[in-house]
Amino acid sequence: MTAARTPAHGPLAGVRVLELAGIGPGPFAAMLLADLGADVVRVDRPGGTGLALNPEHDVTNRNKRSVIVDLKSPDGPARVLGLAARAHILIEGYRPGVAERLGVGPEDCHARNAALVYGRMTGWGQQGPLAHRAGHDIAYIALTGTLGMIGSPDQPPAVPANLIGDYAGGSLYLVVGVLAALHHARATGTGQVVDAAIVDGAAHLTAMIHGMLAAGRWQDRRAANLLDGGCPFYGTYETADGQYMAVGALEQQFYDEFVHLLGIADSAPARTDVTRWSDLREAVAARFKTRTRDEWTAVFEGTDACVAPVLSLREAPHHPHLAARGTFTDHGGTTQPAPAPRFSVTPTTVRTGPARPGADTADVARDWDVPGLLND
Repeated sequence: MTAARTPAHGPLAGVRVLELAGIGPGPFAAMLLADLGADVVRVDRPGGTGLALNPEHDVTNRNKRSVIVDLKSPDGPARVLGLAARAHILIEGYRPGVAERLGVGPEDCHARNAALVYGRMTGWGQQGPLAHRAGHDIAYIALTGTLGMIGSPDQPPAVPANLIGDYAGGSLYLVVGVLAALHHARATGTGQVVDAAIVDGAAHLTAMIHGMLAAGRWQDRRAANLLDGGCPFYGTYETADGQYMAVGALEQQFYDEFVHLLGIADSAPARTDVTRWSDLREAVAARFKTRTRDEWTAVFEGTDACVAPVLSLREAPHHPHLAARGTFTDHGGTTQPAPAPRFSVTPTTVRTGPARPGADTADVARDWDVPGLLND
């Protein structure tokens, strides 16, 4: 009997990714590819990228290797092009035209490697009136209508960290794009440019909402709808100890269990009477204020009422369900999210901690067969 073959680390084992160092969505996208098993080589700049974070704690650089190349030096572009010739995917996050001026744009890279997938990560995209403007996550989601959906109607829109723009609308769409283009390149031998703009991705995330808006099922204002906090049985409530519980009892059977366990089943206004939603909200809020978060967690534990405690970043890894699944892991003393999603045949793992700038130059030159990378 032939011995079972040990599976590679992730379904992208054997895929070579070249990341031109930046901050935000580009590194996160490259981390996701690395988590999935790709050999990601990050080209760091002398002096770093300007992110005020000790490299040993930059989780977005885990599972990667690093080389340092000064693209403004005479031999810098040639060294990067040597790597691009061996890569399957390249990721860069410069403003439009910068990579071309540095000599590592798509035309230069495709001249060395016609099958290369060239992924471009920007906020505004490669074309359009704002393409060359500076920007950050908050501005990108502001223009797409996404930011304006979030928060209370009597308060400014709530800022959702940089999750919706940088990572959901940016990184995840870039990863989908480069993997789709890689599939095409392997079938045809022809690479292409993937223009991943955060404004495009963040807008795309609102597809269902736009459908509801067109159908008259969504009001174009904050906290007036089923999923934006306007609904009293889909939102958050403060508890006696100043913590919060999250309620998502949308379906009738879940709602029935929710109001029963909350203790207001006989007194709550009918949930179908939208004109009395404010009364229902007040009743729910008053009940939650009578007990602590932990007490309410115990009440709803093991039920289908669709209620959960709102945990902090430090609390989340200790929740019994997340701990049982290993949703978070510890590597090198840093607690961090484990790779996702999960695969039955090619499991993923955190193989190495954050790459230290320039620490892997010799190994990469050998493994990718790019001896010119070692030239100073």
